[in-house]
Amino acid sequence: MKHLAIVSILVVIFTLLTNLFLQSVGLLPVEASTQATIIDRLFNTHFWIISFLFSLITVIVVYSLFVFRRRGDDETDGKFITGSNKLEIVWTLIPLGTVIFFSFLGAQSLAETTIIEPKALNVNVTAGQWYWSFEYPDFEIKTDTLFLPVDRQVKLTMTSVDVIHSFWVPEFRVKQDVLPGENFVKELYFTPTLVGDYTVRCAELCGGAHAYMNSPVKVMSETDFQDWVDTELGSVPQDPVGKGQKLVSQNGCVGCHSLDGSDGVGPTWLGLFGTTQTLADGTSVKVDEAYLKNAIIKPNAQIVAGYPANVMPSNYFDFFDDEDLAYMIAFIKSLQ
Repeated sequence: MKHLAIVSILVVIFTLLTNLFLQSVGLLPVEASTQATIIDRLFNTHFWIISFLFSLITVIVVYSLFVFRRRGDDETDGKFITGSNKLEIVWTLIPLGTVIFFSFLGAQSLAETTIIEPKALNVNVTAGQWYWSFEYPDFEIKTDTLFLPVDRQVKLTMTSVDVIHSFWVPEFRVKQDVLPGENFVKELYFTPTLVGDYTVRCAELCGGAHAYMNSPVKVMSETDFQDWVDTELGSVPQDPVGKGQKLVSQNGCVGCHSLDGSDGVGPTWLGLFGTTQTLADGTSVKVDEAYLKNAIIKPNAQIVAGYPANVMPSNYFDFFDDEDLAYMIAFIKSLQ
């Protein structure tokens, strides 16, 4: 009983110290949504169990090494133990009960994080290699940055144009796979609670530039969000170059094609128009309007040497009409 009492006290002490360490080293990013608070509550419960199990095993092993070690020339056998049915039943029931308990906590947390509010902000999310595009159907705004008002639930309706992606903002804690196909549209609900700048990342390996599939997320006050909406609605460009710039920004083109001459997944657009490019098959082509149009709607027909094929989405002809293509080409031509 003396040993049991000492071990129990040591286990309690080291459980508290271990949990204090886990809570203080910053394992989790800042909580920035209502759902993050709920999920972190579950994380913290796990931290307590981890701390207890780590302390239980470590204290018993270390205590036994020091207290029950062989002393002097004592070579007598220890007490012969064949087993204990009671102990086996206990250490079966306790883990079983723990698993059932966490199943209940998980189901409860899932129910809390999926509560739908009636006045949620609707945002349509399109994922592609390797970009995010966000459309606000209530305002007819489309952008490559996710703007959100604080303390208002957001409903994301998400689809992919090519492969499986995964929407994840670590500070919001919630994550949802985004699947291709109109029959596999996914929804995700969360409520931002902290004004600030964050990043939406793709959490599903989706190809060569997967690591760079990031987009800014800006959480702002309700007033600032409304000001942004009013600015966007009042700043529709009228000239072809401006319209083309807005189109390429909204559809993730600049995620692969740089505008400043730097290397990217695809050729830079700076100074591209009018040049002669060597293709992967060894032939050459002059970059004119016809080539650019063909490169957008048939991206694998003429691959520039040094760049991979099957990277750019091949279904842009479904999204852009001839007028849109003319605007985009006008913008590329302006980058001299």
